Amino acid sequence: MPISLFWNRTDTTGAEHAVCDDAGGLTARGVALAVDPIPYTCRYRLTTGPDWAVSRLEVDAEGAGWQRSVRLEPAGDRWRVTTSEEGDLDAALRAAGRPPAGLPGTDDPGRLADAVDVDLGGSPLFNTLPVRRLGLASAAAGTAHRITVAWVLVPSLTVVPAEQVYTALGPGRVGFASGTFAAELDVDGDGWVLRYPGLVERVAPR
Repeated sequence: MPISLFWNRTDTTGAEHAVCDDAGGLTARGVALAVDPIPYTCRYRLTTGPDWAVSRLEVDAEGAGWQRSVRLEPAGDRWRVTTSEEGDLDAALRAAGRPPAGLPGTDDPGRLADAVDVDLGGSPLFNTLPVRRLGLASAAAGTAHRITVAWVLVPSLTVVPAEQVYTALGPGRVGFASGTFAAELDVDGDGWVLRYPGLVERVAPR
């Protein structure tokens, strides 16, 4: 049976709802809304293989006067990145006193060659990908994995490589670190995020 997951943002006004099927890998459809850096709606469709490695991600983001999309698919030893854009996100950001976002996608897909997982900015669903793929929910405390992800920034949909470290901390706890940032995630028995301090809390049962 599909499962329904809902999170409230705790860093800004916003929320995310995802409908997922994790039989034989993961298929997920979700929508995220937030007001920072400007009001936006972000929709995604995610598919993985049975090993929880990503096989396809499609993301659409839109706000007043602009719309963007990006699609990521592994293609041999690199990623295929396809984008589209309508309107002017940078103009909307400037009007809100925010710095410009730049272009969606990446000008060098080769920089993503080492990535197996993807990470969508602000979305706790995507933390579950390495947790499940690496078996961290049941791993011995202290087990750590350093990975490279294709990080999709929101709302710009710019894609950049990012190095992250996931560490098993015992039942229901997984450590996450990237650069100078670190957090301890509360997860349920299937690796879905219950609480990401400073970002989200799950508010609806499965």
